Amino acid sequence: MRWDIDHSRKFVYIVADGPLTLRHMEEHFDALVVANAMGYAKLVNVANAEPIYTDNDVMLMGARLSAYTEALPSGPLAVVGKPNLRSTFKLFVKISPSDRPAKYFATEDKARAWLATIISG
Repeated sequence: MRWDIDHSRKFVYIVADGPLTLRHMEEHFDALVVANAMGYAKLVNVANAEPIYTDNDVMLMGARLSAYTEALPSGPLAVVGKPNLRSTFKLFVKISPSDRPAKYFATEDKARAWLATIISG
């Protein structure tokens, strides 16, 4: 998992290729907190990820996000992935206390277009 934080655009681009574990997700969220980028718009591409986590891991991640969102803003979230990850995305959004705009896409182009409408708003 890798990410690029563009402070000038208040935008974060995250890509997960290969194995994706709870530890990877924790590391990226911690990096966003340290960089003061939680409120930025995020484009997450997990189309080539191989999820290695359980529903319990997703719940643990939700608990971590609950702690973050008590004190930090949450920016809009666009996730690109295969259809089989849509249910994980829905669970993640459901347990997240944030009321930010969040949507799942089949292509990065569609995700970017949607984010552009949210950001320009």
